[in-house]
Amino acid sequence: MENTAKLQFEQPSFFKRLKGMLSVDFYRLFHTPLLYIFLIIAALIPALVSMGAMGGEGEATGMFSNAWQIIAANSPLYVISDIGEYANMNMVFIFGGIMISIFIGHDYKSGYVKQLFTTHAKKQDYMISKSLLGAFSMACMCLTYLLGGIASGAFTGLPFEINAGSLICAILGKMIMSLGWASLYTFINIIFRAKFGISIALCFVLGTGIPVIGAAAVIGNTPALNIFLYGSSVYACLSANALTLFICLMNSVVWAVVYNVLGTLILNKRDVY
Repeated sequence: MENTAKLQFEQPSFFKRLKGMLSVDFYRLFHTPLLYIFLIIAALIPALVSMGAMGGEGEATGMFSNAWQIIAANSPLYVISDIGEYANMNMVFIFGGIMISIFIGHDYKSGYVKQLFTTHAKKQDYMISKSLLGAFSMACMCLTYLLGGIASGAFTGLPFEINAGSLICAILGKMIMSLGWASLYTFINIIFRAKFGISIALCFVLGTGIPVIGAAAVIGNTPALNIFLYGSSVYACLSANALTLFICLMNSVVWAVVYNVLGTLILNKRDVY
């Protein structure tokens, strides 16, 4: 009898709880137009940038000398001196933040969070699920951006010559950074859950890397800035290598852990409704 009562009130394991929450979140993600809209936006960004790079005669204005520069810069550039240096896959992290803000904002506006935490007490599961959902979404946006970049490169007629290994490392590095960025955006939206405008603004400012760019303007174009999410995202460039991937992975995972722990603490200590 005692064993039966114990089994009846036994809490599901962490992985079982997380699997259940991820199943719900991904079902919502795939059955609403939000993800598909942002995938299309990511694919169109390279085309819009390429149109801006074309002169009046339909020729490239010199913003890019290689088609792959729309994916990443030739070398790490923590200080941006020209808009062309910024116009690459890093822009996905800005729109990814907006998408996460909309997704989490809907959770609170629709009352889903209230219902969830009435029956599901583990706040860390919510943080982890939203971080993984956002990371998956931004990684997919990186892929559609890549397809759009290849198409725009063919349209502008720029050369595609590149070190294939470095290109792959650059693309994978930026996709890996999606986990860190998604965790940051989830953390921001947990703090400002009732202030959607502030969440969007902060995601935009941090996604553009303005704080790191400001720091780089003072201390110089130094790899020490790789400790920040924006720094490692910039480090994933067309001269990337295996070390680049390792730095991106460590940076993304460490910040993901930090933001998930802090976000869980906030959820546990504050009213979530």
